[in-house]
Amino acid sequence: MAFRRLLELAMFALAVSVFAGSAVAGQGDRPQFNRSQNNRPLFSTLPIDKPQTDKPLGVVELFTSQGCNSCPPADEFFAELAAREDIVALAYHVEYWDYLGWQDTLSRKENTERQYDYMRAFGSRSVYTPQAVINGRVHVNGASRGEVNGSLTRLEKAGEGMRVSVKVSRTSDRVIIDTGDAGSGPSDAHVIIVYFEPPQTIKIGKGENVGRKMTYWNSVASIQTAGMWHGKAQRYELPMTEISKKGGSAVLLQSVGKDGLPGPILGAAFIHKP
Repeated sequence: MAFRRLLELAMFALAVSVFAGSAVAGQGDRPQFNRSQNNRPLFSTLPIDKPQTDKPLGVVELFTSQGCNSCPPADEFFAELAAREDIVALAYHVEYWDYLGWQDTLSRKENTERQYDYMRAFGSRSVYTPQAVINGRVHVNGASRGEVNGSLTRLEKAGEGMRVSVKVSRTSDRVIIDTGDAGSGPSDAHVIIVYFEPPQTIKIGKGENVGRKMTYWNSVASIQTAGMWHGKAQRYELPMTEISKKGGSAVLLQSVGKDGLPGPILGAAFIHKP
């Protein structure tokens, strides 16, 4: 009996070891993060050429500032969003907090103008940071995980997610963007190319966040309209030289009102470098 009991324990231990080995191996399929001393993610090691969906869950546009003392939690959460495969995450650094003593090193006048355009489109009376605009449709506190994630889920279930496919391919000298058909809903949109900086770690020397050292992701450097989309499948081409000049870029298929204000984002994708 003792021998039989030992044999059963040995077989149980072997089964546990096999199960544990499978769980560890499975982790290799998920995005992995290098972490700082405070255990926050610094960057994703997921290969950029891994196949990606042509319809991500959604687009998160964060309006933030190095001079805003409410923004660091949003910037840290945004770093996690920027590492996800299923979200196109873009950070727009605005300039109106510079008067507090620190000039945001990543701020752009165009970023501030885009936020004010959203303010008018939403019928709001003021702008704020950190503000997260989801799919060009709603805005929430950019530091609130629950509000951001909840909005992405609600919009997707309501059919207000990325309903138009956007596929990006490339040759040796050009980037090719293929957009799908509209189906129902808005059928006119701008094809917008958003260029952003590589990750940058900034030590803030003045203002409300003096002494902080922050790493900023996907900070928007410029925006340009590459063409119009009229609800039907269409192809657009960009020279690879333009893409190669920037740290990174993304394409947004965004409807625009008659007043020129930004509307719902219908499709999106990152444009990865070779």
